[in-house]
Amino acid sequence: MALIKSLLGKTPEFGDNCFLAETAVVIGDVIVGNNCSIWFGAVLRGDVHYIRIGNNCNVQDNAVIHATYQKSPTNIGSNVTIAHGAIIHGCTIHDNVMIGINAVVLDDTVIESNSIIAAGSVVSKGTRVESGTVYGGIPAKKIKDVSPELLEGEIKRIAKAYGMYSGWYK
Repeated sequence: MALIKSLLGKTPEFGDNCFLAETAVVIGDVIVGNNCSIWFGAVLRGDVHYIRIGNNCNVQDNAVIHATYQKSPTNIGSNVTIAHGAIIHGCTIHDNVMIGINAVVLDDTVIESNSIIAAGSVVSKGTRVESGTVYGGIPAKKIKDVSPELLEGEIKRIAKAYGMYSGWYK
């Protein structure tokens, strides 16, 4: 069973049909929507500010979601993939977004809908990623626009696939 820990009077809440891997850790002021999956080694630490996650999201192995004390909460929309080893910190991620493997998204960043943050990228504090774009590099910059094929074949496909994968573990 995942480690679900209350802290400072706040207890994590989960919507319907969520999968939490045995080694996932969710602490404090965290609300997760329906049909989400929190994978092995993932940590969602709602101790210094809140974390909100929409529906149909997946937080993959060893990803970390945190915030900045009394300043920058973390808000994640629906149909979002947070890939293996990613760090999400005090930012806003809208719907239909894919955060690549080992990417870092820092405080006060806004990732608009239908976007991709490439694997290994670092999105600097306060960056605004425009809807329908791919950002990559260190610091992350716009690489290209998201094509309809990329939106359907990667962003939406992976979000849907993780719903299926989590069913294998229930």
